[in-house]
Amino acid sequence: MKPELVMVGPMMPHVMEALDSDFTVHRLWEAADRAALLKQLGGNVRAIATSGHLGADAATMDALPKLEIISCYGVGVDSIDLKHAAERKVIVTNTPDVLNDDVANMAIALLLATSREICNGDRYVREGKWLKGAMRLTRAIRGRQLGILGLGRIGKDIARKAEAFGMKIAYHGRKKQDVPFRFYDDLVEMARDSDYLVAICPGGPATDKIVNRAVLDAIGPEGVFINVARGSVVDEPALVAALQEGRLGGAGLDVFAEEPKVPEALLTMEQVVLQPHAASATHETRRAMGDLVVDNLRAHFAGRPVLTPV
Repeated sequence: MKPELVMVGPMMPHVMEALDSDFTVHRLWEAADRAALLKQLGGNVRAIATSGHLGADAATMDALPKLEIISCYGVGVDSIDLKHAAERKVIVTNTPDVLNDDVANMAIALLLATSREICNGDRYVREGKWLKGAMRLTRAIRGRQLGILGLGRIGKDIARKAEAFGMKIAYHGRKKQDVPFRFYDDLVEMARDSDYLVAICPGGPATDKIVNRAVLDAIGPEGVFINVARGSVVDEPALVAALQEGRLGGAGLDVFAEEPKVPEALLTMEQVVLQPHAASATHETRRAMGDLVVDNLRAHFAGRPVLTPV
């Protein structure tokens, strides 16, 4: 008999086909009463497939006494209760590395879009304003400092790409690393010294609203904040206020506190570039992420070590 698996939310068709081939899949998002379904299935389910934003809390795990593994579609696992999973001896996997390039590229794209006002330039042409005169000058990034909040795999990739544009790199994190970039143990100090600050740290309680008013004010009226991490890492009302009052020069945002809801005030700000949490959203990367979800599950149920344990 095939192992039974709960899928928390829909994934790419090829992932769902592969899981249906190897597992008896129960689609939790289709259930009218999720708790009732989990109670009904609890004694047989051995695996969960989920995404970074849907996750699995302690109650979900406890409803599944035979649960062995949670395979997460995404690198962020802040929506999975990792402590409870460890207590239950449940393996948790994610999909690192395969999305590094595209997420880093989105950070660079937002950096360029904000500094060179790409979206404003597009509207300038479409609205016929160019016929009446040249658009205002924008800003170069060569020689400017990029402060990176969270120098993990993706953070290092962003640093390498930004260096190719002639930027100076600094970073803030839990500890100093063996890298040729300046380390700041004080985030406010790094923000004050940086022209651009990009957040690529994990979400969760440890980083909740770590980019607060003090940090935003330190970036300053000519600085730009870029977020390709989680909406939770920034105090969103404070961000909106800083932009409205001119205390922050601009922002490039791929993530928000209550997705897909975006603060109304941001929608009309010319100094802000918005994306729909799409940093890893290319055909190639999403396929690789899905393949890794399946491969981790297959490895576990074949008695082999999982490929990417958290």
